[in-house]
Parts: sequence; C-alpha cells; structure tokens
Amino acid sequence: MLVKQHDVRVYRSEENLPRTQQLAWKIAEVAADPVEVTPEVTDQVINRVIDNASVAAASLMRGPIIAARSQAKAHPITDGGGSTVFGLPVPQRFSPEWATWANGVAVRELDYHDTFLAAEYSHPGDNIPAMIAVAQHMSGRGSQPVTGHDVVRGIATGYEIQVDLTKAIDLHSHKIDHIAHLGPSIAAGLGTLLHLDPEVIFQAIGQALHTTTQTRQSRKGQISTWKSHAPAFAGKQAVEAVDRAMRGQTSPEPIWEGEDGVIAWLLDGPDAHYSVPLPEPGEAKRGILDTYTKEHSAEYQAQAWIDLARRLHNEHPELADPKNVKSIVLHTSNHTHVVIGSGANDPQKYDPTATRETLDHSVPYIFAVALQDGGWDHVASYTPERAGRPDTVELWHKITTTEDPEWTRRYHSLDPKEKAFGGRAEIELTDGSHISAEIAVADAHPLGARPFARANYIAKFKTLAEPVLEAEEIERFLDVAQRLDTLKPEELGQLTIVAKPGLLESVADPKGIF
Repeated sequence: MLVKQHDVRVYRSEENLPRTQQLAWKIAEVAADPVEVTPEVTDQVINRVIDNASVAAASLMRGPIIAARSQAKAHPITDGGGSTVFGLPVPQRFSPEWATWANGVAVRELDYHDTFLAAEYSHPGDNIPAMIAVAQHMSGRGSQPVTGHDVVRGIATGYEIQVDLTKAIDLHSHKIDHIAHLGPSIAAGLGTLLHLDPEVIFQAIGQALHTTTQTRQSRKGQISTWKSHAPAFAGKQAVEAVDRAMRGQTSPEPIWEGEDGVIAWLLDGPDAHYSVPLPEPGEAKRGILDTYTKEHSAEYQAQAWIDLARRLHNEHPELADPKNVKSIVLHTSNHTHVVIGSGANDPQKYDPTATRETLDHSVPYIFAVALQDGGWDHVASYTPERAGRPDTVELWHKITTTEDPEWTRRYHSLDPKEKAFGGRAEIELTDGSHISAEIAVADAHPLGARPFARANYIAKFKTLAEPVLEAEEIERFLDVAQRLDTLKPEELGQLTIVAKPGLLESVADPKGIF
C-alpha cells in the first residue's frame, strides 16, 4: 500500500499555512482522485448497504425514527428529484438532507451496524444514508445523473476518510463526540459521488467539521434519544455543507490547524501533532476492509463479551444463578473499561430502570443477561421486565471491569492479527472455585470464530425485516442492493425498503414546528 502519513499541527495565523498543505485539502484531493474501487471493496459496500437496511427495518416503529420520519415527511419534493425515506412508498420523495436525517436515525437507533475502533470510535455505516439520498435526488433531477457505481465510489471514500481520521485523531479524550470525524467523511464521500473539484470538496469539509463538533455528553450518564440522532445530524449538515460549497460559499480555514481551530481549542492543544494516514494518488480506497459489523444489537466493545458469555452459559450453566457467583471481573482495554464499563463511574450503568440507550452501553448488564440467556436479542434483552428481573440485577451488580494494560495495548495495535476488543473474565464462585475465560474478538469479526459474509448479512436482513416488510419486498430489496454497482440512475430510487401496508399508519406522527 502507498498510504502516506501527513503531519498535522497547529499553525499561528502569521505562519500562513498554504491551503494545499491543510488536512482538509489533502482529504479533498483523496476524494477527487478518480481511482477505481476494487472488487472486494465493492462487495463490502454492498454488504453494508444491506446491513444498514437491516437495522433500519428493525427500527421503523421506534419513537426516534417515527419522529425523524415525520420531520422528513414535512419536506416533500414533488417537482422532480427528491430522496426516499425508509418505510415509505418509493414514489414519495423528500428533500435529500431530510431523507438523510430520517434514514440516518433509523440506521443508528439500535446500535446494530458496523464499527471501527482505533484512536477514536466510529460507525462508518453512518456515511451511507447521505450518499444514497443525494444520489437519488440528483438522478431524479436529471441535471447530473448519478449511477450505482458512483454510489459505491462515494461510500468507499466516506469509509476511507472516517477510518483514516479515526486511526489518527482521538476525540473522546477531550470529550468531543465521534461525529466530528463523520461530518468531514460524508462531505468527502459526496464530493466523490458528484465528481466535484477539490476546491469545492475542501470548502464542504471545513463547513461540515465546523458544524458537527459536539461534546460527548450525548453518550454519558442517562443516555437520551439524541444518541441515534447525532450521526444523522452530521449527515444532514454535510449535505447542506456540500450544497453551500457548490454554490460558491467558503468555510473557516485552516479548520483543523488554525490557532483558533479544532485542534488548538478542542483537542490536544497548540503543541499537538497528529500523523494522519491517507491514500496516495492512484491508490484504491480500502478503508472499509478494516471495519467490522455487529451480530448483536449492542455497543461494539460488548460484542465479544456477548459471545464469551453465551459460551460460558453452555459450559457453566451454574453461572446463571447469582447465588453461585461471588464476583465477576472483566479485564479489558481502557476504552471498554471507561466507556461501557464500571470505569465510566456512571451509576446508570447499574440501574435497572435505565434507558435502552444506557443499557447498550453497560457491559456489566450485557454480560449478565447474555450469561443467563445464552444469547442476545435486539428487543427482548432490553425490555424493562428483562432489565428489572431480580436475579439479573443481583448478578449484574456483581460484575465490574478493570483495565488490563495488555488488552489496552492490543486494542490500539495496528496489526490486524493482534488488534483485540475483548478481554478476560475472572469469575469467583461462592464455593471458592474460580473460572477464567477470555476472548479477543467477536465471533462475527473477520478473525473471529464465524466471520460475517454475504450470507450472514442477508440472513440478518431477513430476520430483522420479516416483521415489518412483505416477503416480496424483502426479496426485491435484496435483488436491487446486490446489483448496486450496476444500477442505472433511474433505478436508484428502488434502493430503499417499504413497510407492510398500514404499518406506519398505525402510529400517529408527533407534532412539531414543521
């Protein structure tokens, strides 16, 4: 690979950093590079489009999606163009930024799509809703037709840039939410999709970063419904940023490196240095190959722990009864310990009345339920009845996490064969005996016991879609999605899912301003 490391630091105003040396410009050049995608990248793009539709289907009747969809419905387009919204009939079209919003919320709600973890956290699948919405809109207008192949290329760029930024720039240590990497990656991907010049992409990236920098309180304490809205907000802002840039509007610069910029005041400060890897000209964008999807509906750092818990459930059924367990300590990485473990010091992570959003960020809860049930369900594992079951609460409160330097080192390893997101469970039983078991990666991880392949993505889609889509609609979508790379502009509108007749009408849209 020809990846080049770019040194990024803060510049005083009098240093006058040339535009061509700014990170936003270098990203724009990557986005504008006409290099083709490889077959294996195309294959993974299709897998993730299917995966996004899976989790969106499972979310169609949840409150945040109903609200976001109702907002999109207030912004219809009837004179050509427009984008589809998950669940609604194909002929109904809406403004692309609002379709991005509604579909982005649906994708993110269950915390059930793909992930990439490095210096920062990310869910690269959040790039996809904006690419499809804008492609549908532009193709419908006829002024700049976009093909399925353009969509593939745009998604590949979005993944590449988000993965590269996630590898290099830590946001969470400064309590900045990870969507600060998502806004720029979507803007870059849209630049590729629309074949924009580097100048336009550069301006869009700056605006997208400037408007999507938020604190991590959205993922702390009593986690609210905004967790599912935040990435969709980044997508909506990126679409609007690209629109403004295409109309000749400019952005703050240098957005990362300026003395009053993001790095100087929100990240590592005036003396910071980052090394950001970006593909060289002519190098294929392969970032999506570094990412991994979820078998279970929970924060990614809990995936391996669910798999370990269900293994222990089968091997040691006595562990399901809290009377047999004195304590369980999960030795894991610093990230897992402080974000979803007891190291977060969030009492809500042990609260049986906590929100679903909070419970899916509590590895003590997740490990307890999976240990008792021998599996994980995206609905049943989160119900108030399940969370409040007395024996579960008792077991749950016996589980803590601790940082293990070796698991932290492996978490940050650049060697994919060594990089790990699990840990070691040390279990002390009330009879004085001990059980020790460990897992490095989730079973569905490319290096796991059962790596996800196309058949798994299709099975996941069918399982999650069956309650809300007709059988014919399931097969129709799968046919369209798997032909993504060869879709003609007029076929892009079919790249959505339509709910069973009467399903969406069974709930009233909440009222707001629009």
